Amino acid sequence: MKLHGYFRSSAAFRVRIALNLKGLKVEHCSHHLRKGEQRSASYLALNPQGLVPTLERDSGDVLSQSLAIIEWLEETHPLPSLLPPEPWARARVRAIALAVSCDIHPVQNLKVLNRLRGLGLDEAAVVEWAAWANKEGLEACEALLAAEPGPFCFGAAPTLADVCLVPQLGNARRFMVDVNRFPRLLAAEAAAMALPAFADAVPERQQDRE
Repeated sequence: MKLHGYFRSSAAFRVRIALNLKGLKVEHCSHHLRKGEQRSASYLALNPQGLVPTLERDSGDVLSQSLAIIEWLEETHPLPSLLPPEPWARARVRAIALAVSCDIHPVQNLKVLNRLRGLGLDEAAVVEWAAWANKEGLEACEALLAAEPGPFCFGAAPTLADVCLVPQLGNARRFMVDVNRFPRLLAAEAAAMALPAFADAVPERQQDRE
């Protein structure tokens, strides 16, 4: 399989973590987002949204959207599981994953920030926007997880929630958010980063890093 991504993409970061947790090897194909390589004709033929990540199977079939890719990995390679067995618990894990991937990440991603620049906002205002999106969303996640046992988001093993949370905390730091205000999230991040599956997936360890 091939994973089309970019070292700094938090959505691609999620998929790298999931692949590592599942012990799966893929060929990594980089598309430089800041240079617009995701808008090339060849890549748009693969993924008409012009976004990363995209997973390409040996058959040539492709799948976009990080959570769809991770759910497919979960269904086809169920161990170790990223979702608990009980339906309510599974839904609660998904709720955190969706809070990050649907409510925080899209509002502060490169496409939106470039649009803000195109509308005339200066760089300070653009960064402030991204910081606000991260701060507001992570505050909610901190409250939602406050009563959950650790060390991970939901107990003793990493789940889809951790897979989504760790890259988002990285984004928050890039936009100069004081993440020390989120002790419960930082505890889950620390537990996750102690695992090679998370540590090896960080942007700084990717071949296309800058």
